[in-house]
Amino acid sequence: MTAMLEHTNFTVSDVAKTTDWMTKVFDWKVRWQGPSIDGGHTVHIGTDTHYLALYQSAHVIHAKTNTHVTKGGMNHIAMVVEDIADVEKRVKASGFTPHNHDDYEPGKRFYFRDHDEIEFEVVQYD
Repeated sequence: MTAMLEHTNFTVSDVAKTTDWMTKVFDWKVRWQGPSIDGGHTVHIGTDTHYLALYQSAHVIHAKTNTHVTKGGMNHIAMVVEDIADVEKRVKASGFTPHNHDDYEPGKRFYFRDHDEIEFEVVQYD
């Protein structure tokens, strides 16, 4: 069997705030949530087969300044959707600004940054 990505775990400043916009933009559900390492809190949010693990530390969070030049930096998270126009409306309704729109093989895409400056790519394949 070929390996398949199950989830990605990353740190956010406010798991409730991130969970809220992700349920609205991507129609995801909370799969699990509870206490985690070092007094933090984790939420698993996504579908029945794939999810993101959102971790909120009990301590002060320091953001990386430029992930593209930071070893181990996360540059963006890409989501495949069926209706990119509808998702873009939801992104805007959540208070985020879409940018870098493009349409090339194999599909359309745009990017946006959330309240933690994490960049997301939204893709619709033709």
